Amino acid sequence: MDLQLLINRTNVRGESSSSLSENFCKPNKCSVFRLGVLVSGSGTNLQAIMNACRNKRVPAKVIIVISNKKDALALQRAKKYNIKSGFIDPKKYNFDKKVIEILEKQKVDLVCLAGFLLKLSKKFIKKYRNRILNIHPALLPKFGGKRMYGINVHKAVLEAGEKNSGCTVHLVDERYDHGKIILQKKVKVLKNDTPETLQKRVLKQEHKIYPEAIKLFIKRCL
Repeated sequence: MDLQLLINRTNVRGESSSSLSENFCKPNKCSVFRLGVLVSGSGTNLQAIMNACRNKRVPAKVIIVISNKKDALALQRAKKYNIKSGFIDPKKYNFDKKVIEILEKQKVDLVCLAGFLLKLSKKFIKKYRNRILNIHPALLPKFGGKRMYGINVHKAVLEAGEKNSGCTVHLVDERYDHGKIILQKKVKVLKNDTPETLQKRVLKQEHKIYPEAIKLFIKRCL
């Protein structure tokens, strides 16, 4: 597997890496970062983050987990770890406003999207500018954008005849899968791959790269 660290050098869009750290900030002055995780599904990346925090591989603590899906398995994973968690129905409430209120109350330093399928509002992104991370199951800037999530990404990669796929952790901005890249990892596409087999191998690397990217982010902030 090819690990590409993009936080300390020019990123794939040709932008200087110095801009990556210009607005990195940590409003709460303590040794452990407080993480808020937004989820929509099974939460395997959430699990990887929680494990890394518990094992002290990442100097952070998951404080709160919030989902837009009532039946998200990720909420059960958080409950098992005695982490505050909850469901907010976007059909009944202003989801972003409610989430901001909760994150502020919990004094969250960094927001991590882990299989979160709602597009965040401009107000939310402005509030947490350069403090929102997302993981995408492809090598951005390829195969990103609207409807490019889950199995759809892997189908697109195979249909395009790509030799490599992978995953990317990036900062979130107002556009889908567009923010500055923190870390990427390549996964070779095999001749007999199906979208499902490729997805499975990429997911394994997501579980490795996301905690590492959070660690790198924190290192730049402290």
